[in-house]
Amino acid sequence: MTHRRRLIQSAVVFAGSALAGLPSAVLAAGSGAEAKVFRYAFPAAETGFDPARISDLYSRTVTAHIFEGLYGYDPLARPFKVVPRTAVGMPEVSPDYKTWTVRIKPGIHFADDPALKGQRRELVAQDVVYSIKRFADPAVKSPAFSEVKDQGLLGLLALREQALKSKQPFDYDRDIEGLRVLDRYTVQFRLAEGRPRFLYFLAAGGLYGALAREVVQAYGDKIAEHPVGTGPFVLTSWRRSSLIVLERNPHYREVFYDASPNADDAAGQALLARFKGRRLPMIDRVEVSIIDESQPRWLAFLNRQLDFVTVPLEFANLAAPNGVLAPNLAKQGIQMSRIVNADSTLTYFNMEDPLVGGYTPEKVALRRAIALASDPQREIDIVRRGQAISAQAGIAPHTYGYDPALKSLNSDYDLARAKALLDVYGYVDRDGDGWREQPDGSPLVLEYATQPDALSRQMDELWRKNMDALGLRLAFKHAQWPEQLKAARAGKLMIWQVGSSAGTPDGQDALQRVYSPAAGGQNLARFKLARVDKIYDQMAGLPDGPQRWALFAEMNKLTTAYMPYRYNVHRIVTDLMQPWLIGYRRPLFWQDFWQTIDIDNALRPRQ
Repeated sequence: MTHRRRLIQSAVVFAGSALAGLPSAVLAAGSGAEAKVFRYAFPAAETGFDPARISDLYSRTVTAHIFEGLYGYDPLARPFKVVPRTAVGMPEVSPDYKTWTVRIKPGIHFADDPALKGQRRELVAQDVVYSIKRFADPAVKSPAFSEVKDQGLLGLLALREQALKSKQPFDYDRDIEGLRVLDRYTVQFRLAEGRPRFLYFLAAGGLYGALAREVVQAYGDKIAEHPVGTGPFVLTSWRRSSLIVLERNPHYREVFYDASPNADDAAGQALLARFKGRRLPMIDRVEVSIIDESQPRWLAFLNRQLDFVTVPLEFANLAAPNGVLAPNLAKQGIQMSRIVNADSTLTYFNMEDPLVGGYTPEKVALRRAIALASDPQREIDIVRRGQAISAQAGIAPHTYGYDPALKSLNSDYDLARAKALLDVYGYVDRDGDGWREQPDGSPLVLEYATQPDALSRQMDELWRKNMDALGLRLAFKHAQWPEQLKAARAGKLMIWQVGSSAGTPDGQDALQRVYSPAAGGQNLARFKLARVDKIYDQMAGLPDGPQRWALFAEMNKLTTAYMPYRYNVHRIVTDLMQPWLIGYRRPLFWQDFWQTIDIDNALRPRQ
């Protein structure tokens, strides 16, 4: 047996044991029934569960089931429908979209936790105010602060600046006009400018769900290990970068399944008929293993150790040749869902890096040459096995602002033009060693950050071939994904490729990547351009329509011209579900779905 095969088999055994957790015959708490356990895997490690400190999809998937926003999304409505979660009905909104008033449902409680000292702690308006203020606290260092700042909550920025200037702790007790507690259950948001889509902000429960202040204070810097919310699940076990276990919140209030599938959505109508009126959540336990290598993750699903898998690219054509579920899988009762995801992959250039950053013509030429030498179709055909479409801009499919008919220079592949650009701006081989130097004759070495997983290794090889053809020397900087993210946010990486999923139905969220106040947060490239910022601010206050659409188009042209990012592809995702997993539908802009799925233990094989 080869060393490689032993490693794979060991990983599969680990994945199975980690996901299995307790024996399959464990009983649901408080009943004689066998527990319903949902097992699946993340392809990359989480970073923690403090909503104010996370910026990765995996951590946010977990927090979306622990914390709740005032609003959320209908599980079956397409393209989307915002519905109340902890709020009573929809908000009261002023005609100018500057004042939003929300009443919270009385009788909602935080999950039990030692920090609450045995008290049943009710959710109140002050908790919503406190939780949003945390994003502005300089000590929290929230990567999402720029998004909160963008809402224009009156007085919030001044409160932050006071803490920065005085070097005193952030004053959570100081009342501000933008976050007002009208009574125990009513909170009012007052904005400097009209925000027609502020409702989407209120629906992002994985980030802006309420925390109890005394819990945060009790755990201090360890709050990421002790998330306590009002949601349907509680964290019961966490082995960092290995296994995350959540169980049904035993004191979760009475919430019942309801949805609004389209009239022509037969599958959605069938799910509604099956589940309507069922109390949520319908499962007892969720076990998430971290399996960054795709082959062990795929084998764990085939071995029925996982209930769900997003098919790794290497196996996409085996699982769904020509987009159709393979007969051998169909015979086992496995179900398939396949869509172009609301996401983008992108290569970012650190605009503060002395080699690839900057706004002068020669720096722009270098980035554009690198982009022109990178063949997106080759990436799609070889690395992604046809499971993607080329990206023309940074706006994700299914979001407002995405134009399926757009063709831009962003997706062009033209090696001859790339070489000519470098020649014109002085990036030539002066010493005859086959590699180009900088215009001043100094060495030119691109440092590309990457991870030690199979997909990254394939992408590395493609990058090396592309840069070799262009005559640019390439060096790889290896680290695990969470470490790379930390370095990226600190501005310490030159070039890195990441994926980004839409968090709301509005494409402007994706433009945070080029908005200068978001530098170091969503704007990993640290791109700063006054015209881009002005457009972004204009867009935020406009209702959807031709004027706003035109601003999206101008933004696309500017970001393509300066090339702080090369937008690569929008991924096609193929999800497979075991026959005993019922009710799954891939969320488009939100991460919570565990409470609306069911497990039929009668169909699950005994282990």
